[in-house]
Amino acid sequence: MASIALLDDYQNVALEMADWSRLQAAHRITVFNQHIKDVDTLAKALAGFEIIGIMRERTPFTRALFEKLPNLKLLITTGMRNASVDMKAAADHKVTVCGTNAGNHATAELAFGLLLSLARHLHTEFRNMREGRWQTTVGNDVRGKTLGLLGLGRLGGEVAKYAKVFGMNTIAWSQNLTTERATEAGVERVEKADLFRRADFVSVHLVLSDRSRGLVSAPELALMKPTASIINTSRGPIIDIGALAAALKE
Repeated sequence: MASIALLDDYQNVALEMADWSRLQAAHRITVFNQHIKDVDTLAKALAGFEIIGIMRERTPFTRALFEKLPNLKLLITTGMRNASVDMKAAADHKVTVCGTNAGNHATAELAFGLLLSLARHLHTEFRNMREGRWQTTVGNDVRGKTLGLLGLGRLGGEVAKYAKVFGMNTIAWSQNLTTERATEAGVERVEKADLFRRADFVSVHLVLSDRSRGLVSAPELALMKPTASIINTSRGPIIDIGALAAALKE
């Protein structure tokens, strides 16, 4: 019987998201609902587990943590990429790391849902209705508007499909984007400055890396229309939060 830990299930939904019955019949599964930040406290809590499942990047698995978990054999992360896992340290400690594959649609649907909410002020009107007010804003059409995609990989390409159905004009940029790839996806490749200047909505679909960290900063934000919106369903540090806060105050 193996001991399995599931970390950071703060919504207490992990055991409802899949059929765990075969594992539960043969192994011991422990769910941790509260995040444990302190490395020593975390290591003590996980000392007896051979298998650990982690939720995205909520708990970093550093070399210091691997050194304190001699029983750990398998580390499983949701998604196929997790920047918070020290892969070299995992290999050095003979811990196998694997991920769960998923389709492109979930994040893409969320991004486009947020776009529609911004255009139609759904979040504002929902709150107003709950507080007894009625239709205090006027929504905007998205048909004919310009969507700027930062990144046209799997997720960006999926969002481009939704935008086409809604009659939007879609432009895209990334460091690696070619005209051929953009044409294949049915969008126009533009330079970064042109994207921020033209877009009514900017949606970020890039992997966080050294070259994408802070990619959206004061110069890019200054180019945006006063009425434009930016949606980031990727990683927070891609946008310079200080520059964003300053831009919102202007």
